Amino acid sequence: MIGKLKGVVDSYGEDFIILDVHGVGYVVHCSSRTLQNLPPVGEAAVLSIETLVREDMIRLFGFRSDAEREWFRLLQTVQGVGSKVALGILSVLDPGGIATAIATGDKAAVARGPGVGPKLAARIVAELKDKAPAFAAVDPALIRLTGAVEDKSAPIPVSDAISALVNLGYPQAQASAAVAAALKQAGEEAEAKTLIRLGLRELAR
Repeated sequence: MIGKLKGVVDSYGEDFIILDVHGVGYVVHCSSRTLQNLPPVGEAAVLSIETLVREDMIRLFGFRSDAEREWFRLLQTVQGVGSKVALGILSVLDPGGIATAIATGDKAAVARGPGVGPKLAARIVAELKDKAPAFAAVDPALIRLTGAVEDKSAPIPVSDAISALVNLGYPQAQASAAVAAALKQAGEEAEAKTLIRLGLRELAR
């Protein structure tokens, strides 16, 4: 099993790179984000590798970091997510972005991936939300607040403040993050109008 490849970039394809390792050219499929960050032809590159073995083929997938490879694996544990969809999501969100989107329930961000509809995005968020915080640089208070809003156990001023910010055009995840920050400043007993005012100040930064 190949875990890592270090070689020279031989050529680029639409969704793959050919990496020359001591005269052997490996076809490695990558996300568009990874391809954009690799060096030009003729320069050295290192990729973490995931090997997919099937009866009719062996395919290599390459990643700039072990965290990206781990998300590739995790995403495919969700029904309906294969290697193509997983790479598509990794093309629009980096590992930290995926973790934050899932941890905060931002289904719209996940749905930006090619081939990811609203239902699949919701399934990804639901099934991986317990694993995402380990990868996310997200305030645990924000994750708790997002969960409380989803199961309708959040205080009414908090729900009202988030709803007001969403109605102003801010994405749900941004609105929740702003209100979580506002709560830290104003305290748990703050009224909705105070949370909205402080939340807007956060969003304007």
